[in-house]
Amino acid sequence: MSNIVCFGEVLWDVFPDKKKIGGAPLNVALRLNTFSHNISMVSAIGNDVLGTKLLEYIQANGVDASCIQVTNAYNTGVVQVNLNKNGSATYDIAYPSAWDKISLTKEMGNLVKNADALVFGSLVTRDNLSKNTLYNLLELSKYNIFDLNLRPPHYSKDILMYLMQKADFIKFNDDELYEVAGFLNSKFNSLEQNLKFIADQTKTKRICVTKGVHGAVLLCDGALYYNSGYKIKVKDTVGAGDAFLASLISQLLRKENPQDAIDFACGVGALVAQSEGANPKLSLKDINAFINP
Repeated sequence: MSNIVCFGEVLWDVFPDKKKIGGAPLNVALRLNTFSHNISMVSAIGNDVLGTKLLEYIQANGVDASCIQVTNAYNTGVVQVNLNKNGSATYDIAYPSAWDKISLTKEMGNLVKNADALVFGSLVTRDNLSKNTLYNLLELSKYNIFDLNLRPPHYSKDILMYLMQKADFIKFNDDELYEVAGFLNSKFNSLEQNLKFIADQTKTKRICVTKGVHGAVLLCDGALYYNSGYKIKVKDTVGAGDAFLASLISQLLRKENPQDAIDFACGVGALVAQSEGANPKLSLKDINAFINP
C-alpha cells in the first residue's frame, strides 16, 4: 500500500444527456483507491451545488479531500464532452474554473512531502496560480508521475519540457509522444525510437505510451514491455487512459513485474472503455477474469 497524492482538476463532464464526475487526476485518484492505496486529492471547487456534490462523492469513495479548497470567486469546473460515432471524445473546458486557482498551503506541502508519489497532468498549468503551486510541490515530492493531457490551447512547449524534466515517470498517448518528439527535433520515425529518444532527452527511466485499441508500450529501466490490447466494443473513451495509468502506477509501486503491470493496466483501461463514463465499478475478480479468460 502506497500513499499517493493526485494534483489538479476535479470537475463535471457534461455529455449531451447527462453529467458525470471527472477530471484526469481525480479519475486516477478514484481508481487508485479501489486498489487499496491511501489516496489524497489536491484541487479546488466552487462554493456551489456542483462543488458540494463533487466533494461528497470524493469523500464517499474513500479519497482524502482535506486539501480540496472551496472558493467563492470561481465556479466548480465543467467540461462539455462530445463523442463521435466511435466513442472518441473531444472537450470544451470552461475557464477560469475553481481548479485553475489552487493556492499553496503548508498542509498541502506536508501531504506531498510525506507521500510516496505525486501524480499530476499538464492541463492544470494553464493558469499561473495552479501552475506555481504545482511547481512548488514538485520540489517536495519523492517521486513525480506526469500524465500529459494535451488539450489545445492549454499547454506550451516550455511548460511541458519543464514538467518532463521534473518527472520520474511519464505517460503519453501515441499522438502526444510524436508531438513532443517534434518539439525536441527528433529525427526518428518509430514509436520505440522516439520513446527512447525522449527518455534520453528528459533523463526519465520510466515512460509509458498508450496506443488506444492497440494496447501500450512501457519503457522501464532500459527494457521495453508490450501489450497489444484487448478486443472490446468501445462505449466511450472518457477516463480509459486515466484508469490505465492508475492501474500501472499501482502495480509498479508494488514492485510487480513490468510485463504483468502493463497487461493488468491495459485490461483495466479496456474495461473502462467498454463501459459508460470514467469511473465504472470494477472488482479485481472482474479484472482478472477479463485478462485471463
